[in-house]
Amino acid sequence: MDPERLARFREVIYSSYGRDWQDAGGRFDPRAADRWGRAYGWYLRGWLPARRDAAIADLACGSGRLLYWLKSRGYTNLYGVDIAPDQVALARQVANVDQEDVLSWLAERPERFDLLIGLDIIEHFARDEALRFLELAYTALKPGGRLVLQTLNADSPFGLQVRYGDITHEWAYNVNQLARLLRRVGFVAIEAREQGPVPWGYSLASTARFLVWRLIRVGLQLWNLAETGARLPVLTRIFLIKADKG
Repeated sequence: MDPERLARFREVIYSSYGRDWQDAGGRFDPRAADRWGRAYGWYLRGWLPARRDAAIADLACGSGRLLYWLKSRGYTNLYGVDIAPDQVALARQVANVDQEDVLSWLAERPERFDLLIGLDIIEHFARDEALRFLELAYTALKPGGRLVLQTLNADSPFGLQVRYGDITHEWAYNVNQLARLLRRVGFVAIEAREQGPVPWGYSLASTARFLVWRLIRVGLQLWNLAETGARLPVLTRIFLIKADKG
């Protein structure tokens, strides 16, 4: 899709993205955000700044659930940005949020942040935009800062289901592909994690699902090992990856 048509498509879709694609209401729901956020204590373990006044930005912050979760953990220097007006209206009930294109927003803030988090954003960019996004994220981080991304996993047997589950998805990544892009930009200390059932501290059902998942995962690894002779680092349909500014 050429840039002009892509811009028009995004203008139409994102004008009511929260309502039409996320089933969002008009009021931020703290209880639903609490339920959603409980798993992220596990997913983001060891990746968050120790200082509670660290500058943290949520890129494509959506309805503000992550900002709410970070605020509940004592972080005070929080920022958000999203392009969808109905999403921004919800997130502004939680924190300081700008309605703007993420690429333009990052370009205006060199060496501003200790941590950038982008949950389910990079797959919405065309490939040239994705590279630009990573370059701008690198520039917007302070020396030693960190980028954390969450995205769909092209290596998962259910990767296509997620890839085509949102009309605004432009691309799908696996760990190898995204790690190479991050290194190309200059990031170091890259680490990926599965986003699967939480093993403990969430619910008994999640713990049981985690045990079942570990068994299924062994079977999937055996399948891939028999076919290719290699192991895959991540098999869940969604994964997280962190990278530090060198």
